[in-house]
Amino acid sequence: MPKVLLREVAQARSGDKGNMVNIGLFAPTDAIYQTFIQQITTEKVKQHFEGLVEGSVVRYEVPNILALNFICQKALNGGGSSSIRLDNLGKCFGSNLLRMEIEIDDRILPSEVSP
Repeated sequence: MPKVLLREVAQARSGDKGNMVNIGLFAPTDAIYQTFIQQITTEKVKQHFEGLVEGSVVRYEVPNILALNFICQKALNGGGSSSIRLDNLGKCFGSNLLRMEIEIDDRILPSEVSP
């Protein structure tokens, strides 16, 4: 199975509240959504954000819109005005998650994605 970056097969949106980040990940097809369920675990998301997410990661499945929703605790170094990070908001986490690489069956890849 070829490896692809999530940005080639998904869309994401993220935001923050306090010291938490919310990331929605959207699949274009049910087959790709099923691949997301298998491969994009809370452990892998936590590992992907190593050094940024200090708390737990919770995943919610939203099958009616082919989405996964991740809540990342203690992700903003205290959040908002408490953080000393240059980017103390969660808006960049969605695009960062899209840099994660997954294996995907080439039979379900969209035609515009080359393995």
